[in-house]
Amino acid sequence: MAETPRPLVLASTSTYRAELLGRLRLAFATARPEIDENPLPQESPAAMVMRLAEAKARAVAPAFPDHLVIGSDQNASHAGHILGKPGDPARAEAQLAALSGETVTFHTGLCLLDTVTGRARVDQVPFTVTFRPLAADEIRHYVALDQPLDCAGSFKSEGLGISLFTRMAGDDPTALIGLPLITLGHWLRAAGVAVPPAAP
Repeated sequence: MAETPRPLVLASTSTYRAELLGRLRLAFATARPEIDENPLPQESPAAMVMRLAEAKARAVAPAFPDHLVIGSDQNASHAGHILGKPGDPARAEAQLAALSGETVTFHTGLCLLDTVTGRARVDQVPFTVTFRPLAADEIRHYVALDQPLDCAGSFKSEGLGISLFTRMAGDDPTALIGLPLITLGHWLRAAGVAVPPAAP
C-alpha cells in the first residue's frame, strides 16, 4: 500500500530544496516551474515569496493532475530592500561588506497544492541572521572557500557561512536554507501523508 494518498512533486530543480525534502524520506518527483519571478510594484518581501511559491506549484500542476505539489520561494531583505543572488565573487564580496554588522531577514514562502481539488495552502516563514563585523580579507577568503554565488545574501549557512554570524533567530532553521520542513510536515500530515513515513 502506498504511504501517500498521491505522489509528491517538488516544483523546483534547486539542489538545496531537493536535499531538504529528501530529509523527510518521502518519494518525490521534481519539475521546473517556468514563471516570471520579478517582484510586483510595492510588493513586500513576504507577499512576494508567498505569491511565487504558489505560482511555481500551479505552473507545474497541469502535468501532475493527481498529485500534491510543493512550491517554495525565498528572498532576503535588508533595510527594506530585497537582496539578489550575487552571481560572481566581486558582487558577493560587495554584498557581504554592506551587510557587515547588520541583520538580514529571510522570507521563505511555502505552498502545498492539491491538484485534484485545486486548493492550496500558502504561508511564509521568516528567519533572521545578524552578521558580525567583517573585515575585507575575511570576506574575500570566505567567498573563495564557500563560493556562495547562487545564494541571496552571499552566504551558505549550512557551510562556512555560519562563521559570519553573531545570531540566528527563527522558528525553523530549514527555512533559512530554502524549504521550511516543520510547516511542510504539518501540512503533509494534514493531507494524509505519514511524516515520518512507516518503516519498510
